[in-house]
Amino acid sequence: MTPSARLSAAIDLLAAMEATPQRPADALANAFFRERRYIGGGDRRAISARVWRILRHWRRLEWWIGRAGVAFTPRMLVLAMMALEPDGKENPQTLFTGERYAPLSLTGPEQALYNQLRGQSITHADMPRAVRLEVPDWLLPRLERTFGDALEAELAAMEGEATLDLRVNLLKGDRGRARAALEAEGIHATDTTLSPWGLRVAGRQPITSSTAFREGLVEIQDEGSQLVVAAVGARPGMRVLDYCAGAAGKTLGMAMTMENRGHIVACDVSEPRLEGAVRRLRRAGVHNAERHLLVTGDRWARRRAGSFDRVLVDAPCTGTGTWRRNPDARLRLREQDLLELTAKQADIMDRAATLVRPGGRMVYATCSVLREENSDQIAAFLARNPDFSLVAPDSVHDDLPPGLSTDGQVSLTPRQHHTDGFFAAIMQRKS
Repeated sequence: MTPSARLSAAIDLLAAMEATPQRPADALANAFFRERRYIGGGDRRAISARVWRILRHWRRLEWWIGRAGVAFTPRMLVLAMMALEPDGKENPQTLFTGERYAPLSLTGPEQALYNQLRGQSITHADMPRAVRLEVPDWLLPRLERTFGDALEAELAAMEGEATLDLRVNLLKGDRGRARAALEAEGIHATDTTLSPWGLRVAGRQPITSSTAFREGLVEIQDEGSQLVVAAVGARPGMRVLDYCAGAAGKTLGMAMTMENRGHIVACDVSEPRLEGAVRRLRRAGVHNAERHLLVTGDRWARRRAGSFDRVLVDAPCTGTGTWRRNPDARLRLREQDLLELTAKQADIMDRAATLVRPGGRMVYATCSVLREENSDQIAAFLARNPDFSLVAPDSVHDDLPPGLSTDGQVSLTPRQHHTDGFFAAIMQRKS
């Protein structure tokens, strides 16, 4: 594709996102490119990179466009980005030509906006702090409560691009074998520093088409998510429950640490998500896992009360720790969402706790950085459930590196740990 055609596709993708603001951007992008299979891999990456760059700067771009008093459109967003953070190679006059596959020529207001913003810094002293930091107004005090004086540094790290991390499947081989297999296909990977099974790949690489991925030797999984698996400490012969399994990413990791021995159950309320786990389990060579769909009135949990050595509650959450991957999520998040999620998280924990055997452990985890979903939830749960107490992870789990826990809880952030934002707490039930 020509640079103009790529630009036109980016504008079309932004228009699709604007038309359905409650749908995740990655899902829209996947559908957009499926409908345009003529767009090659390199072009897809270039188009996505432009769109995701705009999503990361959305509130500031919106502020500048509003200040200029012009209509807020996908074309204006693209022009504002080009003017405020130019890459030195792009000239709107040579891209907006109206020729075949190119965007229509600039209108008078569009050219005026570009001229007005050109040479300005994308951050302005008059911007409200929440706009400058790219967060919803209502969320700023909650983030200040979480991060304190480190707020701006932490949010700056969340504006960066996410790493591409892989988990080596020890059922199929070790890190050395995985590195060599990827290198043979031109994909250079290095060991992660925290996860004992992780590899990190520079840039956007076609991992899913690699032999190592197709044969189940590696799985795409953020290093922070791998550390949640490490916190569970599932071992051979145990009975383990993944209570909010989704497509079973952490189920795969726990089956690996169990060496395919013992029994693991992946539960979820979504049948499509559980169905999506089938291929992943088969590819990874997992034989000790079963799936169970949780439905209203189900007696499954009652019959298995107090029977699991380990229960993982990877709770539904705001996903504030994944903003590097999903910058659009901060635009869609509403205060009511947080209120509903915290109530749901508390209910899920109470339900899952009944399934832990005496002396067993429950691990509560989120990909959120908010105290309301993390440490506050744990304090409230322990007050409701005196049979449980926090266990310092460093003292009981060999897979979790030392120094990550504070008062028996682990909080990961992109700035401090170069992972997604994750939280985990390990609680043990009295014998």
